[in-house]
Amino acid sequence: MSIEPEAPEPRWAVPPVGGWTADDLDTLPNLPPHTELIDGSLVFVGPQTLFHTRAVDFFNWQLQSLAPPELEAVREFTIDIDFQNRPEPDVVVVRADAVESLRQTRFPASSVLLAVEVVSDESVTRDRETKPVKYARARIPHYWRVENKDGRAVVYVFELEPATGAYTSTGIFHDRMKVSTPFPVDLDLAAIVSRRRATDG
Repeated sequence: MSIEPEAPEPRWAVPPVGGWTADDLDTLPNLPPHTELIDGSLVFVGPQTLFHTRAVDFFNWQLQSLAPPELEAVREFTIDIDFQNRPEPDVVVVRADAVESLRQTRFPASSVLLAVEVVSDESVTRDRETKPVKYARARIPHYWRVENKDGRAVVYVFELEPATGAYTSTGIFHDRMKVSTPFPVDLDLAAIVSRRRATDG
């Protein structure tokens, strides 16, 4: 009777004393796509919903189309905040001079004008609490949080308040989003789900 070989146990990366660093994301083998570094810990992304995918596509395309030539919109790309924090916003708008090579894997936070996060079930706390604090400390001027509310997109817009160094809310948008900073934007948010509007949210 043949004996089936035992399946090998998964090999998890054991963090060094003090946690992982931003540079480790480029060298650690076999990391899942879109792994982030938050406070020296690796954060893995769960399966994404159709709403998340469509919202990221929508904002990436719209911001690419509307941004002036000196700015560039990029989706799902990590940014260096400090040696223990290298998050990956769903979309960033950066100064064009931050794009140095087609082989680069991150942008410095100092080059980022806008970070956009589309909230998933597993990222609610990170996107509402953890990341905004870190983005504000990195002096990223604008932060947008996109949420699925009963099958419709809602965008929460924040701007850095220079005196306090914290974000302040400048608007909540449901059907149409019209803002003037960091550059003029006028968006039909219904387009995110209008092709086949989900009935179950």
